[in-house]
Amino acid sequence: MPNKNILLIEPGYKNKYPPLGLMKIASYHGPWGKGDNVRFVKGEADKTVLETVWDRICVTTLFSFEWKTISRSIDFAIAASHNQPSKVFVGGIAASLMHESFVEESRWRGVRFIKGLLSDPPAIALQLDDFAEELYSDDRTGTPIEDLIPDYSILEQIKGQYIYPVHDAYFAYASRGCVRTCHFCGVPKLEGNQRDVTSITSIVKGIEERYGPKKDLTLMDNNVAASPNYKNIIAEIRDLGFTPGARLTRPGRPAVQRRVDFNQGVDARILCKDRMYLREMSKICIMPLRIAFDHIGLRKPYETAIRYACEFGLRELSNYMLYNFHDSPDDLYHRMRLNIDLNEELGIRIFSFPMRYLPTDQKDRTHVGPKWNRYFLRSMQIILQATHGIVSGSPSFFKRAFGESAEAFERLLCRPEHFIFNRTWYEELDGKDEFAEFDAQFSGLSQGERQELITLLSSSTPSQYASLRKSTTNGRIKKILRFYTLLSEEREVEIWDKCREYRLKQRQQDISVPDDERVEDAGLTEAA
Repeated sequence: MPNKNILLIEPGYKNKYPPLGLMKIASYHGPWGKGDNVRFVKGEADKTVLETVWDRICVTTLFSFEWKTISRSIDFAIAASHNQPSKVFVGGIAASLMHESFVEESRWRGVRFIKGLLSDPPAIALQLDDFAEELYSDDRTGTPIEDLIPDYSILEQIKGQYIYPVHDAYFAYASRGCVRTCHFCGVPKLEGNQRDVTSITSIVKGIEERYGPKKDLTLMDNNVAASPNYKNIIAEIRDLGFTPGARLTRPGRPAVQRRVDFNQGVDARILCKDRMYLREMSKICIMPLRIAFDHIGLRKPYETAIRYACEFGLRELSNYMLYNFHDSPDDLYHRMRLNIDLNEELGIRIFSFPMRYLPTDQKDRTHVGPKWNRYFLRSMQIILQATHGIVSGSPSFFKRAFGESAEAFERLLCRPEHFIFNRTWYEELDGKDEFAEFDAQFSGLSQGERQELITLLSSSTPSQYASLRKSTTNGRIKKILRFYTLLSEEREVEIWDKCREYRLKQRQQDISVPDDERVEDAGLTEAA
């Protein structure tokens, strides 16, 4: 029975990619499916949805540490249901990886929390009760929602409110799951073992027929190189026209360069086994080639994969670099430095994106790895804020941002926050004397005193640093703590403006990358 009212809600967090799950649910309910009236909103700002009687409300979830933002959307969905929680369905990554936490929340009793992919027939995947005659509860043999062509039209409904950095692309999977069982990753729990899925061609052609051609092909596979069908996947991409140098021409618009992006990265441990993998990859317009480098133990396969990539002309590379798991700051530094050395030696360009590890079932960003501390994590975050979240391939940029050695990097992590963020002021301009005084005092601390200092700073928040002098009896630590007191907002603005003027005079340019190249969530605006 068509003409039902379906509300789709994406929480108000910032995210890089459109909600593919909701787009497929929209396809199931919309004009290409049941013929229902589908409404899509982001966040809770649009109160007009509270005036409609909805037959079903679906909420997606992404990162577990967005718990507060997700919670607001679920509460909003219940309000939009006019307190009929049985009409509310919540799925996605966080709802799957933290399923019990969602179910146990008493105020959400009656809400349907869906775990995993919608890969069964719709009524089964959505846990619909045919006895209760729920909407479409008899659809127990239909095409799984997971296999439907996503509905791009719903993105137009929020166009004035939010633009996804990556949107002019075919979004698809060539495979799901992964052959690895990395403890830091939620994919094994969410998707299970590696398997091939619906043909890329059928998805791309379906999207093009309904919504017109897209510039890029974004494949969300977790480990495409592990697929036994790898060569056929690459051949299929070539057959779709995504070959090196390919351009897309659309009426009334200038021609644009096309690209393929395996956005979750490619496994170096597989790429290094046979040149075939990167030979095949070089036959498509991949830009950039993303390779994960999650710990220093992967150095050899990672470096081999980079050299093979260079051998086949793949010179634009991007690199995911996990930290705050089992690594140390020293480990992270040497991984970052390796990329700089490879850039110089091979004449390639690798942009690295350090990604702070957070447990997949934690409700906030407070996790501290065994070899890190709270203050170092905050310092790393401030460094990345200053570099826009990237580690540039430029040696001079790297040495300035992260130090010339692992020891210099750790010393940098020990600096006061404003000395890190306003480095030009304290190293080149009027703040030089103050920084020199701090540096001299820090150099005079023993290793044990430095450890006590960092432990003190890690036990507090920046707004409370001024009171930490009461927490130690060590005179040298008491003396140096004054440098850690936060600057006033007015002073921060004054320093920032003067630094900006200086950079303009020196014709210095910030090294940056487009938003669609950034990590999905680097947490750069959040407190450590």
